This record gives sequence, C-alpha cells and structure tokens, in this order.
Amino acid sequence: MAAINNGIALHGGLQPVASGFFVFADYMKGAIRMSAISKLPSLYVFTHDSLAVGEDGPTHQPIEQLAMLRSIPNISVYRPCDMAETIASYNSALLDRARPSVIVATRQNLMELEHEDVIDDVKKGAYIISEEKNATITLIATGSEVKLALDVKTLLADAGLKAKVVSMPNMNLFMEQPKAYQDQIISPETKRFSFELGSTFG
Repeated sequence: MAAINNGIALHGGLQPVASGFFVFADYMKGAIRMSAISKLPSLYVFTHDSLAVGEDGPTHQPIEQLAMLRSIPNISVYRPCDMAETIASYNSALLDRARPSVIVATRQNLMELEHEDVIDDVKKGAYIISEEKNATITLIATGSEVKLALDVKTLLADAGLKAKVVSMPNMNLFMEQPKAYQDQIISPETKRFSFELGSTFG
C-alpha cells in the first residue's frame, strides 16, 4: 500500500494517503523511509496509537513505533490531542510538499480541549496549551496524554506548585524551530516532565 502510494506521488496529480492500525507501521517502514528519502508528500494516517488499545492483545500494542518513525530523516510525525489539533495536522501535512507526513490518532474518546486557533501552533510542532505565571514545572505531552497533563497540572496547583502544559503534536517540527522559540515554549529554568504512552527512547 505504501509502495503504491509512492508511485502515485512520483507520478503526480493526486494526493496519496495510506491508512491502518499504527502497530502495522512496522510492515510499511521501508516504503515510508523511501517516501522520506525521495522527498515525496505521501500522507500516512494510523489509528490505535498506543498501548491503551487494550483488548487486542500484545501484538496490537504500539510501543516503539513513534520512536521508529520520528527517527527517519525528513519525515513529519503528528500525534494530535483532539479535533482542533487533528485539523491543524492535516492542514500542515497537506501543505508540506517536500516530505511525507504521518498522522497518528487514538482509538479512545478524547475531550475537545480549549484552544485558540492552533493552525500556526501545530506548524511549529509544540505550543503552550495552558500557561501559568511564574511556573516552576513544564509538563510536555502528546496526543491523548495532553488531557492527562492538564489534570496533573490541577493536582499540582492543589499542592501549591505552579506548572504550565505544553502540547507537542509534532516533535520533528519543534526540533526545527529556532532555539529562542524552543526555550520560550519549554523553559530551561523549569523542571520538565514528559507524558507519552510508548517507548521512552525517541
């Protein structure tokens, strides 16, 4: 499927899209890597994004796939936290014509979070979704774990600790931003904690 999409992208005229369960990205890695090497704007959409899928057993529990895809040079991997970020991810992916994009979605029911217009925020890879003046802690989360990070922020506030929450729908894009922006979003002087269901490598 992914190899066919590469052929369609090379021919031009159509926007190829491949989709499936995230755990099966393993089978597609070679073709996805070819998309990246060839600078093809193929789009990959995967669902059931983490070990939270639950009922399908150990062969359907994505653990290392995020790290695997993010490590491929010239790729853009999105893990949106709600519908607003999903729309922004599609917008950014379809406008990026020099590399493949991967949108990784959950199977869980997610709460729609409070946002400003996140189109530009997602293009930068990460943004502050919940600010706190004089925060000493930065909570960084992706996908379905953003809501968890917001809940942890509330618990920390109850304990007298100030934290801000950063949503990072695209680590690849965030790492391309100027250091000044990176430091603005993830303050170096704060204690930083990340939330993501998967391998800590990558």
